[in-house]
Amino acid sequence: MENLSNDYTHIKGWGIDADPENEPTYPMKKYTGDDHKRINWERPPLQPVNIEVLHSNERPNITAVFGTSTPPSGLSGAIRRYAFQFSENEYMHWLPLLLADRVNVVEGIVDDLKRGHIPNIFAEKGMKAELKHNPKGLAKKVLVTLAVTSIAYALLKGKSKKH
Repeated sequence: MENLSNDYTHIKGWGIDADPENEPTYPMKKYTGDDHKRINWERPPLQPVNIEVLHSNERPNITAVFGTSTPPSGLSGAIRRYAFQFSENEYMHWLPLLLADRVNVVEGIVDDLKRGHIPNIFAEKGMKAELKHNPKGLAKKVLVTLAVTSIAYALLKGKSKKH
């Protein structure tokens, strides 16, 4: 058996970047020696944390930059806090986050109604375009929504009569 521990010439393309005259960025790149100084860079100041920020339990701290437009609040926030107790490779992290998004939509509608603004759900969900381009699909959605709502109402009404 031959010794290939230090001889990589049999690998196609090996050492292609060994010749500095054959570097892909040559002659555009002006080598100043600073490439090797970047290991001693000084970290810029981090974004200040003045709201609750949820981050992965796989990271020791939050990322350098994060969104602050919608901090977790209400029931959707509680669901998100629960989800972030789990690793990102588990369903118990992602499924509650999907649920929290749906709950957040309902919370937004309730919040609009509290402020006296009646949301135009028909326009916001793009139903005018769907009516034009996919009327059968829209009819199916409306019928399924009505059926689920009717069943949920009947079940809740039946439970309230028992009490």
